[in-house]
Amino acid sequence: MNANGQITPVVTPEGQRAELFDDPGKAVERLEELYRSSTRFLSKHFSEAVTGEAPTVRYRAFYPEIRLTTTSHAKTDSRLSFGHVAGPGTYSTTVTRPDLFRAYLKQQLGLLIRNHGQPVLIGPSATPIPVHFAVANDAHVTVPQDGALTYPLRDVFDVPDLSTTNDAIVDDFGYVHEDGSHALAPFSAQRIDYSLARLSHYTATAAEHFQNHVLFTNYQFYVEEFEAYARHVLADPKSGYTSFVSTGNVEITDPEAPLPQPSKMPQMPTYHLKAENGAGITLVNIGVGPSNAKTATDHIAVLRPHAWLMVGHCAGLRNSQSLGDFVLAHAYLREDHVLDDDLPVWVPIPPLAEIQIALEKAVADVTMLEGFELKRIMRTGTVATIDNRNWELRDQSGPVQRLSQSRAIALDMESATIAANGFRFRVPYGTLLCVSDKPLHGELKLPGMASEFYKSQVANHLLIGIRAMEHLRTMPLERLHSRKLRSFDETAFL
Repeated sequence: MNANGQITPVVTPEGQRAELFDDPGKAVERLEELYRSSTRFLSKHFSEAVTGEAPTVRYRAFYPEIRLTTTSHAKTDSRLSFGHVAGPGTYSTTVTRPDLFRAYLKQQLGLLIRNHGQPVLIGPSATPIPVHFAVANDAHVTVPQDGALTYPLRDVFDVPDLSTTNDAIVDDFGYVHEDGSHALAPFSAQRIDYSLARLSHYTATAAEHFQNHVLFTNYQFYVEEFEAYARHVLADPKSGYTSFVSTGNVEITDPEAPLPQPSKMPQMPTYHLKAENGAGITLVNIGVGPSNAKTATDHIAVLRPHAWLMVGHCAGLRNSQSLGDFVLAHAYLREDHVLDDDLPVWVPIPPLAEIQIALEKAVADVTMLEGFELKRIMRTGTVATIDNRNWELRDQSGPVQRLSQSRAIALDMESATIAANGFRFRVPYGTLLCVSDKPLHGELKLPGMASEFYKSQVANHLLIGIRAMEHLRTMPLERLHSRKLRSFDETAFL
């Protein structure tokens, strides 16, 4: 119905039908065909609509959908924490950008078909594609703001719907779609499209460049070290790395090539050291604060990375620590508050053995210390994350007592947020911090206070994060994606 109360005819793409597939490769090809025909349909009619007269019809196209129905209670391979549904029933998920998620979809569909011995049904869903997302990858088309057109855009095209752009699947128990089917994947197509758009805005790099292993930092120095490391490994054909992408989607393969900086830096400058099949490393400078940490992880989660780690600076809380010492988080005191509505603070955020071992091994490899000697420069314990950068200016009796009761050894503003969102989104997580000040012991973060030891340790810190990721990428997914991250009612897809 349009603004005048008249019923508007709806025009949709022709020839879209549902088909059964028992070959995951062919199923993904069909998903790509459906998505491509739908987005081309919307882009074509949108381009015509913004240059001509107001349309007298409504244009609508739908996201493709994966649907599985099983009637069997047969037990699947319980060694895997994913790749199978919980029991008999119908399961479905909408899909966007199947070209971007091709490898992921083939892997997940392959497990599903093999574990249940049933084909999957690929066809159009009942969820319309918002025109903003349909034209997002067409550089020649821009959606105008409200008021720029002579007619309401939503009278002719579908726009984003917040009721389907939320985290109901990952945050709820027993989630069921409107049609009665259970969730097959953790995110809806609209939720993914929303995050892809946000990632482009916040990081100024395209989603295609993101790698499966993500490092977060809160300090520009790590960006400089990351670029230096990238140039070093690009000069070595045996390294396995193929290119380096800087903010603004500037990509180099020559280690000597210049990397011009954009005139305006994004809120979270992001850099990608790429390898085949997404096996490289992405570094995101999230800046300071839990809000940025939550924003970044909220959106990167839809890319289904294999792991993310925080490598940043922290305040050391023990007198026995020195500037430049490392802190390997084994637990988190969550006083960041940004996730309280999504993940209650009483939910424990467990350490993941595979991540902890990889980080400790990387510290030993880079520093050439091991065993008892490693304790000279690294402590393992609780990291407290707060939302008040100037907590030191408050009456010390309250916060210091809580920190002491928690047995915290370090304090920052991002680590617990990143770990908690990793737990929430089923993304393996970890934290290795570097002590940059000791406010409880008179060593404040002031210019000129850094020792030579501290400077050399910071230079090693990023390399440790990289080495840990390089170790983790050699692990089979079934080992890395711990069952600790899976709830009672889980989706089949990672």
